Amino acid sequence: MDGVGDRGAETSLSRARTPHLDRLAQAGITGMLHPLGRGIVPGSDTSHLAIFGYDPHVFYKGRGAFEAFGAGLELKDKDVAFRTNFGTVDRNLVVTDRRAGRDPFGLDELYAALNGMRISDITVRVKHTVEHRGALVLSGPQLSAAVSNTDPHEVGVKLLRAKATAPEGEKTALVLNEFTEKAMRILAQHPANKLRTEQGKMPANVVLSRGAGIYFKPPSFAEKYGLKAVCIAGGALYKGAARYVGMDVPDVAGATGTTATDLGAKAAAIQRAVVGYDFVFTHVKGTDACGHDGKADLKRQMIERIDRELIVVVADLFDIIVITGDHSTPPSAKHHTADPVPILFWHADVRPDRATRLCESECMTGGLGQIVGLDIMNLVLDYLGNATMFGE
Repeated sequence: MDGVGDRGAETSLSRARTPHLDRLAQAGITGMLHPLGRGIVPGSDTSHLAIFGYDPHVFYKGRGAFEAFGAGLELKDKDVAFRTNFGTVDRNLVVTDRRAGRDPFGLDELYAALNGMRISDITVRVKHTVEHRGALVLSGPQLSAAVSNTDPHEVGVKLLRAKATAPEGEKTALVLNEFTEKAMRILAQHPANKLRTEQGKMPANVVLSRGAGIYFKPPSFAEKYGLKAVCIAGGALYKGAARYVGMDVPDVAGATGTTATDLGAKAAAIQRAVVGYDFVFTHVKGTDACGHDGKADLKRQMIERIDRELIVVVADLFDIIVITGDHSTPPSAKHHTADPVPILFWHADVRPDRATRLCESECMTGGLGQIVGLDIMNLVLDYLGNATMFGE
């Protein structure tokens, strides 16, 4: 449950009615998870790597590659990828909306119009993902992720020019700036934008790029653990992180990566996955979105939906169940914080603790204690009987 943790004596989890999570908590062992270590504010990308057992200090090379994988784009070694937004700029290139009103109308056509662009010896590939979001991949020689963003991350300021953050990034910065300029000319004349304007929508007239990442192939989840794994998710980042470590990532109709996601479709996908896979990773984004929007009651409702529509299905399918979050996104803060998140570990042979609910106040005294993301797969492997002893 992305961003599930909160701050304060009462939280979204503690207020939620979750009988199915309660049953697992009462039979399992609980604790608090610091995904990247105490006091470190986790990014979703780095946190997921740690939860999968991949040290982010070794395997994290920028978020762009995860977005590209999540969009279904293939990457080769040394490709450089970016997260993108379609945004809106005025005639002075001042950003008036970083998300073009969050309206996806016509964005598939607009991304398609930019896909395959050639800039010198570099090929540009772009693809739409969810709402205003997309991914951009540069393929060719002498590229580097040592390049800054064109996205200023705020409105009322001018579009940024990419700059090299190290000498090896000079070529990539030039290519990214030329792409951005050519894209604006194409977008300004595109019929989809003319329709958007006629319908009173904000024009999607600029591609805002950020989070440069260079791709290299890590050892796969199957190679690392001997487990065939699948990811059930809607958001591009989470699908991309899973693809990065070699998980299969089927498209689930209705899995949107928003609060409107079809949890029943995800539950059905989990039931199908049990037949052909050893390990099923399921991600729900809605809890995080509510935290970012400051909507505590909606976050509680989202947790209750997860319990009612998803946990009720999962609870009796697996030998091991782990339920947690990748970070806290308290509605009071509206951003990621370093507060640890509750974690529940269930197996028939665990030593149950005194927790009766999956919430911060009960899990902070649970039997797992305070753990980090890289501990999770060690626990899973031990209860599977696949752990390797350290020493003799």
